[in-house]
Order: sequence, then structure tokens, then C-alpha cells
Amino acid sequence: MFARPGVLLRIEGAALFALSLYLYRSTGASWGLFFLLFLWPDLFMLGYLANARFGASLYNIAHIIAFPVVLAGVSFALHWTRALPFALIWLAHIECDRALGYGLKYPTLFKDTHLQRVNA
Repeated sequence: MFARPGVLLRIEGAALFALSLYLYRSTGASWGLFFLLFLWPDLFMLGYLANARFGASLYNIAHIIAFPVVLAGVSFALHWTRALPFALIWLAHIECDRALGYGLKYPTLFKDTHLQRVNA
């Protein structure tokens, strides 16, 4: 198992997804808000309507962990409490994707990800 990076990345995604849910719960924010915004990063798939390179770039911008982590850090540093639930929803979405085997996209086909080739 430890020689299979795809499996490790899925386990890591599942663990961080669970952690983001726990942290979201601790903010006291609405679960309705969570479910409303959970899929917003997938709107960036619309870039594929233009072409695969643009679609992959746009999708990857919304699906790298750095952005929600920085947003969470800024919300702590500036006491901007309304941004933290959004950052945790964003992080939960990304990590749920990773746990399910969906990764960052290559500019070839939508199905080509850094974790696997998606056959769905």
C-alpha cells in the first residue's frame, strides 16, 4: 500500500475531508450553507467549453489546496470570521474529490488527472 501513491493520496484526501468537516462544525456555520456551496468549485469545469487547455487551467485554479488554506490563514490573522467557513467548504470539496480519486487536470482530456485516468 505504501508503494502506491494513488492510494496514499486518497487516504490523505479522506482524512483532510473529515478534518475540514470537523473544523466547519466548530465554526457554528450553517450546514445549509455548506451544502449550497459545496460544489461551487466544479463550476470551473465550464472552461472546458472553450478548450481542454483553458478548462484544465481554470479547473486547477479552483482545485489546488493552497488557496483555501491561505484564505483560512488570512481569516484567522485578520479576524475575518465570515471567510473561514467558505475556506473550509472549499477545502472539503477539494479533499472529497481527492478521496474519490479525482485530481488536478492535465491539458489533454478532462479524464486525465494527476491521480488516475477517470473512466466515468
